[in-house]
Amino acid sequence: MRPDEHERVALELEKVIRDTQTTIDQAEAHGLDKIMHDDYDRLLDILDRSIKRQREHTLAMLKDDS
Repeated sequence: MRPDEHERVALELEKVIRDTQTTIDQAEAHGLDKIMHDDYDRLLDILDRSIKRQREHTLAMLKDDS
């Protein structure tokens, strides 16, 4: 991938991260994290994987830019 493609993916992942964090915050505010364990765990997994992938793309972008 070219650096600009890595940047585009990292920015899209930022949207996923923000949206997922908002959903997690809302779930916690309504107590859904306690009654819908599996769904809450899936949200945490999405957040974790998105953050890791964003980091990979950011590092690749910086590496290609040097």
